[in-house]
Amino acid sequence: MTKVAIIGLGIMGRRMLTHMCLHSAFTPELFWDPSSDACRAALAEAPDAVVPPSAEAAIAGADLVYLACPPVPRKAYALAAAGAGKALFLEKPLGVDVAESRDLMVQLEAAGVPTAVNFTQAAGDALAETTRAARSGAMGRLMGVDIVVTYGAWPREWQKEADWLRFRAEGGYVREVVSHFLFFAERVLGPLRLVHSRPFFPKDPALCETHILARLEAADGAPVSIFGSVGGAQPDRQEVTVKGALESHRITDFHRHAVSNGGAFVASRPDPDDPRAESLRRQLDELVKCLRGEPHLLSTVAEALSVQEKVEAMLAG
Repeated sequence: MTKVAIIGLGIMGRRMLTHMCLHSAFTPELFWDPSSDACRAALAEAPDAVVPPSAEAAIAGADLVYLACPPVPRKAYALAAAGAGKALFLEKPLGVDVAESRDLMVQLEAAGVPTAVNFTQAAGDALAETTRAARSGAMGRLMGVDIVVTYGAWPREWQKEADWLRFRAEGGYVREVVSHFLFFAERVLGPLRLVHSRPFFPKDPALCETHILARLEAADGAPVSIFGSVGGAQPDRQEVTVKGALESHRITDFHRHAVSNGGAFVASRPDPDDPRAESLRRQLDELVKCLRGEPHLLSTVAEALSVQEKVEAMLAG
């Protein structure tokens, strides 16, 4: 069993705690969060765990450190863990300062510890099936990717305890959600370059983006078009369409996969009973491979940096 320290016990930290407790390869034994309420909530789920007086003390006692804290402090914790020879599993985004994240990548590569970043679609069927169809030629010539993300409000109701998500400094749905779909697009099309972007922000300069329009291109010119908006009475819409000359693949809400050959999109399989649980289980199965030094499907730090570079450039307009 791999002894895990979880740094950051917000939504993602507690969600990962739940699924690590269910996984045979991991035992979350150490937690740390500046919020005593968050620590108490985590201990209610894992009463045998320990909350040391500092994040550094939690890191020292673990084999693997999972960093679910907000982006800005993540680099310092990651380097502390790597310097102590600990394996790392990082939430995305890698950071918000691109230069700092490039330096982080260099230092992590020098440390040589197993490291992966949690883009949740990496191990899923939707990405596997889309990539397989693209590489086999079943889709024909790839014509590009459309990414559409719309919300009635941001943060969403279930995210509101993570107050930092509403601020421009570290939050916003482009970093939090669009980054996942850029990762997906780069896995299918290869590296992208930003052609242009137009973000829109509220009058309060502290708050994050409300709308964004952007275009990126693959090396062969295939376009990635992004539309994002917040506001209005509407359900969440999170949709990625990878378009081919012969068939196109659409992924809705991260996991629902459907295929069109020109007609209506048809689901490729039934929804799992608990899509989030299935996704996290697969991510953790791949994390086991990463820790063993085996080939795995999880995002590398270099892939996460590539996504961050595009995201921050898009937000800068």
